[in-house]
Amino acid sequence: MPLLTFNECGIYCERADVYIDPWKPVDRALITHGHADHSRWGNKYYLCTRTAAPVIRYRLGDIKLETVEFGEVKTINGVKFSFHPAGHIVGSAQIRVEYKGEIWVASGDYKLEDDGLSEAYQPVKCQHFITESTFGLPVYRWTPQEEVMADINDWWRQIASEGRTAILTGYALGKAQRLLNGLDTSIGKIYTHGAIENTNEVMRRQGVKLPATTRVTREINKKEYLGNIVVATPGAIGQPWVKKFGNASIGAASGWMTLRGARRRRGADRGFVLSDHCDWPSLLEAIDLTGADNVYVTHGYTAIFSKYLREQGLNAVELHTEYEGELAEIETKGNAETEKENLAADAE
Repeated sequence: MPLLTFNECGIYCERADVYIDPWKPVDRALITHGHADHSRWGNKYYLCTRTAAPVIRYRLGDIKLETVEFGEVKTINGVKFSFHPAGHIVGSAQIRVEYKGEIWVASGDYKLEDDGLSEAYQPVKCQHFITESTFGLPVYRWTPQEEVMADINDWWRQIASEGRTAILTGYALGKAQRLLNGLDTSIGKIYTHGAIENTNEVMRRQGVKLPATTRVTREINKKEYLGNIVVATPGAIGQPWVKKFGNASIGAASGWMTLRGARRRRGADRGFVLSDHCDWPSLLEAIDLTGADNVYVTHGYTAIFSKYLREQGLNAVELHTEYEGELAEIETKGNAETEKENLAADAE
């Protein structure tokens, strides 16, 4: 029996009787990070990193939650568990599992580029590596964050010079804070959608440094937004909420902006390629750094990516899970399967 198996509830360690990022309620859940497809309500007990805990508590409410520091070892029935930085968002972790020399790493979602906000990714040696493949196609190759943020600030500067409002979209947890951290506040003032500002408040209380922001409210005169930028959730675009900003320019920050058609479906005037997940080269680098011979591909372009890994001599298998990767972050109006079909067509 392998140390970790995969069943209808999630990634399971029978020896310790715990799950990693389960998608159905279980007794004991080890959580890699706070995004909704990895951290779900209904478990009896949760374990996560100390820096991931505030947002998880905020999102899930009154739960029984224990925390650990990065690198701290927690032993359950002889199995050693430790959490190591995944670089995805603040507090995100890869979970290392060891028993009698057998070592697995469940990476959750991760990225290798240091964004200056999240704890930087650290490779963990193992024999078995569980990986995502959200952007597991050669077409996905990221530009360095510094260059992307320079493009975003140039775009905002141009919109401000026209006396208009810039609206920049990013998921409320992770992407939005990364964008805020890179905005040039000398251009103007930063306003935020309520869902983003709620998350900002939680993160500020735990010591995360973010620039000054102002929550969008009904009381603010729409003229005050002119020349400034509003950071909003993708789901807010196309809603009546946007009308208060008048003739605004909308920019979308996502890895999907690589593809034709993706910007149009987001209702954006500009697309900026910025993702909290690995691109193709980084996925391959991460797997190589683990030294693992056995790779389990959980979400994204699973069939294509696992086939490629097998061609490179690895024992790679495709797994069907309920993780969504950046599909969860773009908040599309259609169902997930339709969006996957659209993105697959775009990538051809």
